[in-house]
Amino acid sequence: MDYDALFGERLEALRKEGNYRVFAELERLSGDFPRARRYVAERPSEVTVWCSNDYLGMGQHPAVLAAMHEAIDRCGAGAGGTRNISGNTHDHVLLERELADLHGKAAALLFTSGYVSNWAALSTLGSRLPGCVILSDALNHASMIEGIRHARCEKRIWRHNDPRDLDRQLSQVGPDRPKVVAFESVYSMDGDIAPIGEILDVAEAHGAMTYLDEVHAVGLYGPRGGGVAEEMGLMDRVTLIEGTLGKAFGVVGGYITGSAALVDFIRSFASGFIFTTALPPAVAAGARASIAHLKVSGVERQRQREMVRKLRTRLDALGIPHLPNPSHIVPVMVKDPVKCKMISDILLDDYGIYVQPINYPTVPKGLERLRFTPSPLHGDADLEHLLQALSALWSHCALARAVA
Repeated sequence: MDYDALFGERLEALRKEGNYRVFAELERLSGDFPRARRYVAERPSEVTVWCSNDYLGMGQHPAVLAAMHEAIDRCGAGAGGTRNISGNTHDHVLLERELADLHGKAAALLFTSGYVSNWAALSTLGSRLPGCVILSDALNHASMIEGIRHARCEKRIWRHNDPRDLDRQLSQVGPDRPKVVAFESVYSMDGDIAPIGEILDVAEAHGAMTYLDEVHAVGLYGPRGGGVAEEMGLMDRVTLIEGTLGKAFGVVGGYITGSAALVDFIRSFASGFIFTTALPPAVAAGARASIAHLKVSGVERQRQREMVRKLRTRLDALGIPHLPNPSHIVPVMVKDPVKCKMISDILLDDYGIYVQPINYPTVPKGLERLRFTPSPLHGDADLEHLLQALSALWSHCALARAVA
């Protein structure tokens, strides 16, 4: 059997649908975010990045870089292996204390990514709690879905951000069975925010644990960057808060926070933690510096929100449709996979603007979009250049404009 031919057929089908993913070869420029160097046939050119999940530019912050340099000089490059075998690096312990404090919890546990933290924590809870039922929001991230799948326990999908449907489904689960309600605070594709208080009310009424993914919110919301739950004054009511170090905090890694017993339970049984090489100490040191800075500095958050407001206002004035939401994510709706990819390519090639097309399966077919994440380091000139380019391409592609 010609396996390469089979692979090629499936890839060609992706290309025809407009859903084949092409990676731009970029090199972030230290100290000059959101600029990057793009490589095409070894000929570099400068581009402006408009879709980074380094939401606040903390990956370039002097305090973060200094902490990482210091840690490399002190400890070297890697952690040497798993924390169980190679030792519990001091930088990891300090970072976990910082994270527990950020969310007002007794303990925290580090993972190599936010994907792994969701996969490991949910699969461990579902598989190790006898008779467990996990109730998952319909639009939860792939990492949460994967974790629930590997738990091999009963699962129920409740309608997105619908506490009434959650209540209905919890009512059908025996009161003596362990129950985990899993949901996100900010949903990354539509940018909508969960009604956390109402969900907690329902979960508590049924004696269910709550598992809140704050990966697109930590660093960005709340007076100290603890996320939407902090901003709403609800962190103490959430059983487990999961987050990432790879977005607003600017480095890499994932984590969970909760009670000492809960975190120790995950630490002791999660294969995704036990058998994985630990994060390099320098990454942990950089993350700790980023978290500590954002706990006391609101400047980055304020500037980002102002840039988001400006972008939305100008898009409205131009009639370019975007999904309304209360978050920092601005989805500009193209609703055609081929045109979405075409606009993205022209923006990059002709205007030096990098924004990835978001097509199926990340979003449903017919809801293709360009996902913009303005940062505090984008300037008014960047914004004006982007808007002129979008307006020209909207006309070029004969896309409908929104009516004010």
